[in-house]
Amino acid sequence: MRLIQISDCHLRANPEARSRLGFPLRQLEAVVAHAAGLRPDILLVTGDVSQDESPASYRLAAAAFDSVGCPWFWFAGNHDHPDFMQELRPFHSELDLGAWRLLCLDSRVPGQAGGELGQDQLTELAESLALSLEQDPRPILLAMHHHPVPIGSAWMDALGLADREAFWQTLAAYPQVKAVLCGHIHQAFASCQASKQGVVAVYGVPSTSDQFAPRSEDFAVDEAARPGLRVVDLDGDRLDTWVERVTL
Repeated sequence: MRLIQISDCHLRANPEARSRLGFPLRQLEAVVAHAAGLRPDILLVTGDVSQDESPASYRLAAAAFDSVGCPWFWFAGNHDHPDFMQELRPFHSELDLGAWRLLCLDSRVPGQAGGELGQDQLTELAESLALSLEQDPRPILLAMHHHPVPIGSAWMDALGLADREAFWQTLAAYPQVKAVLCGHIHQAFASCQASKQGVVAVYGVPSTSDQFAPRSEDFAVDEAARPGLRVVDLDGDRLDTWVERVTL
């Protein structure tokens, strides 16, 4: 099973609109063309599909994702309008990845750049994990927009998952959770979080649009970094993952 993650497309209604460093739609089209060549089984888009929250921007995105040639799924980031997204493609809270399960969490807080899961969602997550521990012992991959661990950039870490301590406390009793995929950070990232039950890997992904400079105190773009995607290969209980950059 091959899953490809892309994130943070930041499209506008105008297909010729510019970002700080390029043209987001052209960059997205280059990334999805590269993704198609990798023959994925599933494409997962982890939020901030739009910059202007316009219905037209989501139609442009959906047309690009359709070209990959596999089932694709998305959820909202802090820049998104969830209702417009779901009019085109409903959200899914769980995906069957064969030997694995993927659970999608909603970290968006309306009107805020930072994220939070909230107690209700964490309670639901704990109940789902407890049930699966008894009835479906497959390893679990989680996905959300906001990063649940610090990445070493002061400005971005202030906009991460506000209730990350509660999130990790929720996961502490459930060894079937093996990894977390996030968007939001516009850069390649890999880390891990230790618990009594083992280690959970955390992976970020480059944006399909502009990249953020790693380990920066204040907002800064990385003018040298190219757009990219993350490949996740699942084989039995093994997860292999890497980032690929795309030449424009």
